[in-house]
Order: sequence, then structure tokens, then C-alpha cells
Amino acid sequence: MEEEKKTEIQEDEKPIQPDQEVKEPSVEPQETERKRHKGRREHAKALEEAKAKYAELNDTYLRLYSEFDNYRKRTAKEKLELSATAAAAVMKDMLPVLDDFERALQNMEKNGNEADLQGVTLIYNKFKSTLQKRGLEEIVAIDCDFNTDEHEALTMIPAPDESKKGKVIDVIQKGYKLNGTVIRFARVVVGN
Repeated sequence: MEEEKKTEIQEDEKPIQPDQEVKEPSVEPQETERKRHKGRREHAKALEEAKAKYAELNDTYLRLYSEFDNYRKRTAKEKLELSATAAAAVMKDMLPVLDDFERALQNMEKNGNEADLQGVTLIYNKFKSTLQKRGLEEIVAIDCDFNTDEHEALTMIPAPDESKKGKVIDVIQKGYKLNGTVIRFARVVVGN
């Protein structure tokens, strides 16, 4: 019996060869099943946490993307408005020069010489066409219905006939629009 024990001990102490199978200690089937369920629960829990984290990160990404897109659109709009505002300021500064040209032409027609009149008319037309290319347009007022969006009534006079009531009879100062927006109202006399 002692020899048998020694042989068993010796067999246990022998090193395991690579091509030999290792016998695993037997585990009860219920315990193995519990470990599997526990592993599945942990995996499911980790998966749910990952899905929640993904949803949170995706939501954050979409909000940031949307915010950036709105910022980009807003700055582009502001740039356009800034250039339009700058153009409007320059045009407003040029309107008195245009008015002076018109007054000079009227005086030259009355008592000026023909050569001077032609020269100033050429300069006036070139100046006016340049402004029109940039979007400046004159507000037509004479014989039009009075419109508070385009006209500023300085005085009201009795209308010479019934058809002139509520209409512009005379223009004191011309009005102008820049790209459809009024930059100077036409100052007018309205029939009452």
C-alpha cells in the first residue's frame, strides 16, 4: 500500500507534458451556471452603460454641431449686413454731392454757358450711373399717392383739384433707396 501511495504521489509530481491533457477539477453544474448568469448580467450592465454613454456623447456632439452651424450662419449674415451698412453710410454721404450737382445743373441751364453745362452734365451722369450700379435708386414721388414708407410730408396744401388729394404735389428733396431699403425719405408737399 505504501508503494501504491508513492506511485500516486510520484505521478502527481510529474511535470505536465505539452501534448498531455490537463484534468480540471470538477465543478458542480449549478455553480457553473451561476457564474455564467453573473457574467451575462455584468456584460449586459456594461453594455447598457456603454449605450447610455454613447447616447450622451452623441447628444453632446449634435448640440455642439448645431450650435457651431448657427454661429457660422450668424457670422456670415453679420458680415453681409456690415458690408451693406458700410455701403449705405457711403451712399448717404454721397447724396448731398448728388443734390449739389443737380442744383448746379439747374443754375447753369438758367444762366450758364453751354460748354460748361455739357461738361458738368457728363460728370453728373457718370457719377449718378456709378451710384446706380451700386444699388442706389431714386424714389419716384411726384403725382404718386403719399406713402409714409417712402415719403416724409413737410407741408400739406389745398389740392388744386379733386384728383390731387392725398397725392404728392411737389418734391422738396429727393429720396433714395439702396438695394430696396430707404436710406433717405423723399421730402414732399402733399395735397389736402
